[in-house]
Amino acid sequence: MTFQDEINQVLIHELIHAYDDCRAKNITWSNCAHHACSEIRANHLSGDCHYKRELLRGYTKLRGHEQECVKRRALKSLQLNPNCSGAAAKDAIEAVWDICYNDTYPFERAP
Repeated sequence: MTFQDEINQVLIHELIHAYDDCRAKNITWSNCAHHACSEIRANHLSGDCHYKRELLRGYTKLRGHEQECVKRRALKSLQLNPNCSGAAAKDAIEAVWDICYNDTYPFERAP
């Protein structure tokens, strides 16, 4: 990482995972739905999918880019979990999407 902004974004992303781990009594990272929810929240709330970051990655779609990015990046993370095959990861993301995408705690709203 070469810019302070990148460091800040990664720290926020990881702190959201830590927050989720602390606030959920029974979070199990081997459970695809639990992992998917935290990834959705971390990608959405950390600024990972801000349109400027997406443009730098080569994604030029303006309308709807943020939600597509959150899903794409969550799927990428879930597929690294040996308990979540491709289909299980996609299904988990879809199953928890509405609740987790709209959960902005500990923030009042998404950035």
